[in-house]
Amino acid sequence: MQKVILLFSITLFFISCQEPKKDADLLVLNANIYTVDDDKPKAEAFVIKDGKFIAVGTSETLMKQYNVSDTLDANGKTIVPGLIDAHCHFYRLGLQQQKVDLRGTKSYDEVLERIVSFQKENNVAFITGRGWDQNDWEVKEFPTKEKLDSLFPNIPVAMRRVDGHALLVNQKALDLAKITVNTKVEGGDIIIKGGKLTGVLIDNPMRLIESTIPEPRVHEQVQALKEAEKINFSYGLTTVDDAGLSPQVIQLIDSLQNKKELSIRMYAMVSNVPEYVDYYLKNGVHKTDKLNVSSFKVYADGALGSRGATLKEPYSDQDEHFGAMVIGNAEFKALAKKLAGSPFQMNTHAIGDSANAVVMKTYYEVLQNKSDRRWRVEHAQVVAPEEFEILNDNLVMSVQPTHATSDMYWADERLGNERIKGAYAYKKLLEKTGKVALGTDYPVEQVSPFYTFYAAVARKDLKQYPEGGFQKENALTREETLKGMTIWAAYSNFEETEKGSISIGKFADFVILEENIMEVDEDRIPNIKVNATYLDGKKVF
Repeated sequence: MQKVILLFSITLFFISCQEPKKDADLLVLNANIYTVDDDKPKAEAFVIKDGKFIAVGTSETLMKQYNVSDTLDANGKTIVPGLIDAHCHFYRLGLQQQKVDLRGTKSYDEVLERIVSFQKENNVAFITGRGWDQNDWEVKEFPTKEKLDSLFPNIPVAMRRVDGHALLVNQKALDLAKITVNTKVEGGDIIIKGGKLTGVLIDNPMRLIESTIPEPRVHEQVQALKEAEKINFSYGLTTVDDAGLSPQVIQLIDSLQNKKELSIRMYAMVSNVPEYVDYYLKNGVHKTDKLNVSSFKVYADGALGSRGATLKEPYSDQDEHFGAMVIGNAEFKALAKKLAGSPFQMNTHAIGDSANAVVMKTYYEVLQNKSDRRWRVEHAQVVAPEEFEILNDNLVMSVQPTHATSDMYWADERLGNERIKGAYAYKKLLEKTGKVALGTDYPVEQVSPFYTFYAAVARKDLKQYPEGGFQKENALTREETLKGMTIWAAYSNFEETEKGSISIGKFADFVILEENIMEVDEDRIPNIKVNATYLDGKKVF
């Protein structure tokens, strides 16, 4: 009897020592989880409460520890943190749904056909669109406006090149903007042939046309933002870095998020317009769980495809042409000094090796006595050997892998055999800085982060070209690529403590994939589908 009593007492003691189960909202179990947390890189389950991860571990352990309102059995599916696009044009993507889509056109005639078809369906007063790329045509020269003039003599037409750094317009649009052969604008080009306007404008002169295009109405802006959100959630993107917005659009985003009409998290770069800069420097950083306004987007030069990128030596395929700086060197340095004395980041578009030299050297100079500023070089596309040597942890390289696989067909023609070695050098940039933030630059490229992943790892396009990969020495590993789309992208936004990995205390943003992106055959990566996207522990796709 004494033994029985003793055994009963011991049992009661151990029962009393067991902690009672904790309450939580959701248990996800039986998953193949890549946490992107160096302390616990793999797991099979996690628990969510109040929109945040509160436990990560094994299914068996977490089932014993928690009483949950809901359970999700992942049935072995792969889960990764919510994906972050470190450089895109979210709002512009939404607006593009309301315009002529010229992506994938294989000739100027196909461009014209799409414009005509769009106008028949929509009958707008000013036709706008985007996506043409003469490098994809049999005749790889800029188009001219004669056919546009004949088709649309009385309706203005303005069509952006795929990279956004060239504009094709008709005579009606030129007349509205009062552009003639005598018009001069620094920081770009108005292309003239035979003493006549061709209808193609490069970089800064485009603003003359843009100032005449009617602004979208508020309901159109709201529609654009909501449509863009749907598209992004369908690809597992839970945070987007929009590279250049006005205060009005930023305030609209904030309002929609506050009313719970827009859910996606946004890191909004303020466009470098003097009044915008003054407004935010006066009012300071604006940060919520969904919106981060703490940076300015600056353009140093144009794009390589339109020969607007600024090079140290002339273009290999155009004698005595160096491209053009969009901003003067003195103006850029003055702005950098001003922002160095503020809490804001400076995020500068730099494509050519000359523009990258100006940006990196200016950053280095004005931040010499400062630490952890994380000023970003957006694109860092062509970098000369000497610039690699001044990179440090004050600088973050924000790059877009699909640019390499889109441009590889003609980039060497622009740059030559030697200069191309410092182009799209993502591995070398990573080695010099320790982190790279990865994005798409959509709608210049496609939205899919899986195309980004494939281009970074395989250095191939969607045709699986070239065999062996383009400049494969600059490919990233799958682990590096996943970090670049999660924790390193979060770091580039000063948000690594709240997102970017499946870690206790962080927002419960995660993606369930149909296939294991870390192990599937390399050439299958672009076709991976999203099974579900969760934001704050709630299913949004």
